[in-house]
Amino acid sequence: MTLTVIIPVYNEADTIQLLIDRVRNTKTVCMGSVIQKEIIVVDDCSTDGTRELLQSKLKTLADKVIFHDANRGKGAAIRSGIAEMQGDVMIVQDADLEYDPGEYAKLLTPILKGEADVVYGTRFSGSDAHRVLYFWHYVGNRGLTMLSNMFSNLNLTDMETCYKVFRKDVIQKIKLEQNRFGFEPEVTAKIAKIQGVRIYEVGISYHGRTYEQGKKINWKDGISAIWCIIRYNLFK
Repeated sequence: MTLTVIIPVYNEADTIQLLIDRVRNTKTVCMGSVIQKEIIVVDDCSTDGTRELLQSKLKTLADKVIFHDANRGKGAAIRSGIAEMQGDVMIVQDADLEYDPGEYAKLLTPILKGEADVVYGTRFSGSDAHRVLYFWHYVGNRGLTMLSNMFSNLNLTDMETCYKVFRKDVIQKIKLEQNRFGFEPEVTAKIAKIQGVRIYEVGISYHGRTYEQGKKINWKDGISAIWCIIRYNLFK
C-alpha cells in the first residue's frame, strides 16, 4: 500500500520544513507492513517565503509540489492534490504541526483490516494528549459536528478534524466544490450519501496553536460551515 499525504500550505514558512521532515522520516508500520508514502505539497500562493522554500531547498523532499497562482483556500488545495495522487489511500496533513504524522498507522489500521473505507481522526474521543486552548472553539466544533450528524445521520464526534483518511476509489468518486474550510462539512455530507461506505473514527492527539502562532480559521468559517452542512446534506 502507498499512502498519499496531501499537505495544503499557506504562509507556513516557520513549520513547513519540519513538517515535511516528520512526514518523510516517521516510519509508518501497520499490521507488520511498512507503508510507503507519496508526499504532495500544494502551496496556495503563500506570501511569507513558504513558496520560495518549496521552490528551492525543499523541492526534493516532496514527491510533487503544486503552486497555485492565487490564494484559493484549503479545499481548493486538497482538490489539486487529489487530482495528482497515485497512492491507494490518502490523508490530509496540515502544515502547522497541530497533528502528528506518527499516528498514521492507527488511522490506516481499520482500512488495512478491510473494515473501513474512510477513517476520521477524532480529537474528542480516546485518551491521547491534546493541548488545552479555546473553550468557544471547542463549543463551535462540537456544535458543527452535532448539526452535521443531525443532517447526515452519522454519529461522528469530530467532523472538523484535519485527519481524514480515504480509500482512493472513494474520494475520487466525489465531486468537491468548496474552496476554503467548507471542505470538511462538504466531504462529510457527500461521503455519508455513498451507499455502503464504512466510516470509522480513531482517537488522535492534538497540539493546537494560538492565533499568535498562525491559526487561520475564524467565526466566518463557522457560518460558512453551517451553510455547507445544510446545502450538501439536503440538496444533491
